[in-house]
Amino acid sequence: MATGQKLMKAIRVFEFGGPEVLKLQADVARPIPKDHQVLIKVHACGVNPVETYIRSGTYNRLPTLPYTPGSDVSGVIEAVGDNVSAFKKGDRVFTTSTVSGGYAEYAVAADHTVYSLPEKLDFKQGAAIGIPYFTAYRALFLSSARAKAGETVLVHGASGGVGLAACQIARAYGLKVLGTAGLEKGQNTVLQNGAHKVFNHKDVNYIDEIKKSVGDKGIDVIIEMLANINLSNDLKLLSHGGRVIVVGSRGPIEINPRDTMTKESSIIGVSLFSSSTEEFQQSAAALQAGMETGWLKPVIGSQYPLEKVAQAHENIIHGSGTAGKMILLL
Repeated sequence: MATGQKLMKAIRVFEFGGPEVLKLQADVARPIPKDHQVLIKVHACGVNPVETYIRSGTYNRLPTLPYTPGSDVSGVIEAVGDNVSAFKKGDRVFTTSTVSGGYAEYAVAADHTVYSLPEKLDFKQGAAIGIPYFTAYRALFLSSARAKAGETVLVHGASGGVGLAACQIARAYGLKVLGTAGLEKGQNTVLQNGAHKVFNHKDVNYIDEIKKSVGDKGIDVIIEMLANINLSNDLKLLSHGGRVIVVGSRGPIEINPRDTMTKESSIIGVSLFSSSTEEFQQSAAALQAGMETGWLKPVIGSQYPLEKVAQAHENIIHGSGTAGKMILLL
């Protein structure tokens, strides 16, 4: 290591596996921003389910080992590389991606994945914007769903980070918003963040209650967080030409394709990583407007210090229901 190289704390993963492979190290070299990159002093970092799939080695795009997880950081620009004009030292920012990994005291990010964080949002909220809001916007408007004002959207699993983002965005864009959540706290949070109605997905008859609520027309768009459990029911809830957007799934499910035929409905998968630079810019412009006008307000759920990251990974998958976005505090 070069003399004078600054060190930092960071989580490192040397092998794929369970939460125990997340190792906190205090002597990791602080990254140096290159051309079109910035160095961020991290104040908070979002924890996303996808990071647990990558860590376990089951995801379809895996990093080279060893690596530091995390993409959604918020903090303050510490230094900028060559040819960076949009940011300077001291700027408050958040990211949708990092080059060096976000579970660390400092992170390097490409300047086109970094966005200004308005003063009205704190760093915890800044760490809750990246993957949740950009995914929710893509699911609603940039995928083949093309949701329109006046349509009805059901956010199936609405109390987590992406779910609440979808409720806020859909409400701001003029859709009728229904949500589901398992715990009373989660249901209240969903109602406070844009949903017109909320249903308890732990109730045996909740699908019938949703059907009764929307009547014969059905639901135009379903944003689905757990397709391996809900997809078959989703197809029965759709309107003619309705669309299920699969944001999350944790395994296979058996469906009856006939359920798509009579209604000519669609099942559409969505992945934020498939977005083009233009689509990121389009989403960013819409979300920036949401921050300025006040409808984009991330809800913070459980918070963990960096050394408790293994517990965070355990809880995001096996916890008893979420209300808000899980974050690491640095």
